[in-house]
Amino acid sequence: MKIKCLIIDDEPLAVNVIKNYLQKIEDIELSNTFNNAIDGLNYLKHHKVDVIFLDINMPVLDGMNFIKSLKEPPLIIITSAYTEYAIETYELDVLDYLVKPIEFPRFMNALNKVYRRMNINQPASETGKSRPYLFIKIDKKKMKKVFLDEILVVESLKDYLKINTTNGRFMIHSTLSDFTNLLPSTDFIRIHRSYTISINKIDAVEGNSIEIDGMRYVIGRSYIDEVKDKILNSSI
Repeated sequence: MKIKCLIIDDEPLAVNVIKNYLQKIEDIELSNTFNNAIDGLNYLKHHKVDVIFLDINMPVLDGMNFIKSLKEPPLIIITSAYTEYAIETYELDVLDYLVKPIEFPRFMNALNKVYRRMNINQPASETGKSRPYLFIKIDKKKMKKVFLDEILVVESLKDYLKINTTNGRFMIHSTLSDFTNLLPSTDFIRIHRSYTISINKIDAVEGNSIEIDGMRYVIGRSYIDEVKDKILNSSI
C-alpha cells in the first residue's frame, strides 16, 4: 500500500524540494499539489490522502485555519520558514513541524513518524503481516527499507552510524540520539554513548556487558541503572 501525500504550499522552491524528496521513496504517492489552501480544501472533499505537507503562511486561508476546518484531518506535517507557530500547531495535533530550508535527514525523520503512526493506527485485519520499518539513506540516491525487527545494534562512529542487522550492515549520516529517537523505546535501548541495541536480540548479559550475535557490548556507567531496570530486572 502506497502512502498518499498532498502538498499545499505557495513557495515553488519548497514544493520542488519536497517533491524531489518524495520521489526517492517507493512507498510514497504524491496525489496532488496546490499553492493555496482553498483548492486543497476542495480537493479533500472528493479525495482521501494520508499525509499533507502544509505551509502555514498562505493568502486567503492560512494553514492554521485550514487544519481547524477539517473534521477528520489526515496526518499533517507543517512546512514553514518561521518557528514561532510551532507550539500553536502542535496544539492542533500536527505530526511534525519542518523549518525551511528542509534538510533531507530532517525530512526523513518526519516521514518515519508517518510510518510509525500508520502502523499503530491500522487495524490488524488491514495490516496482516505488516512489520514496522524505517527508510534510511545509504547513498546519494538510494533509500533502503530496514525492518525494525531485523536491527541488532546501532553503533556511533563520529558523524556516522553503522546499523547492524540480520541482513547486513549499513552506514548512514546521523547522530545516535536522533536515530534512537526514531525507534520504539519498548524494543530498543541505548546502553552506551556509542551503542543502541535491540532488547529482543540480546543473547546474554554478563556483568556490565551484553552479548548480541556473538559480539559483546559494554554498558556505559551512566546507562547501567536504566539498562538493569529495563532488561535485567524484567527477566524471568
